[in-house]
Amino acid sequence: MITSPSSLRRSERSRRAILEAALELCTEKGYGRVTIEAIAARAGVSKKTIYRWWPAKSAVILEAFTDALVGTTPFIDTGDIAADLRDNLMGAVRLLSTPPFGPAYAGILSEVHHDDGLAETVRAKLVDPRFEEAVARLRRAQAQGQIPADADLPLAVEMLYGPVYYRHVLRKPVPDEETIAALVTQVLRALGARAPDGFGVPEGVG
Repeated sequence: MITSPSSLRRSERSRRAILEAALELCTEKGYGRVTIEAIAARAGVSKKTIYRWWPAKSAVILEAFTDALVGTTPFIDTGDIAADLRDNLMGAVRLLSTPPFGPAYAGILSEVHHDDGLAETVRAKLVDPRFEEAVARLRRAQAQGQIPADADLPLAVEMLYGPVYYRHVLRKPVPDEETIAALVTQVLRALGARAPDGFGVPEGVG
């Protein structure tokens, strides 16, 4: 079967409408009260259309969150690993602090513990790809001589991003720019990283 360009455009429009509807409903009702029926009605599609692409509302909302996270927190390479890590981490903090994204992700995580299929989807679609991108960015810094060759890069990623998601899950105060800068500084120092200007907190932060 050959899919026509017009069919692809209609499918993408429907997909976007479904994702936007899911996020709108999360804002209005909270994650727990969102249903597939409500998403379908808001998006102007049938439930069958939604189930053709996603097995449950958690998968819909996970895709919406993933799209937003990838779009707002790219792993850029300016040649300054400390600055790039600060920017990336603050992008994640801002997204998690903005409804409906933070509450939606917390809702997804609340289901992960009793839904093995969802847990696998979260790892495969969100956690693992983002983890590999973070390791790849550190590896480029390593190749540039900013991070020692023997540094444990996967562990460094956990050290950098673990505190952000720990705070989010436990609903602790949102880290500010100074806290993020201090986190980056401490992790890079632990790796034995060096840069011409050091890894201190940027002037004017906080």
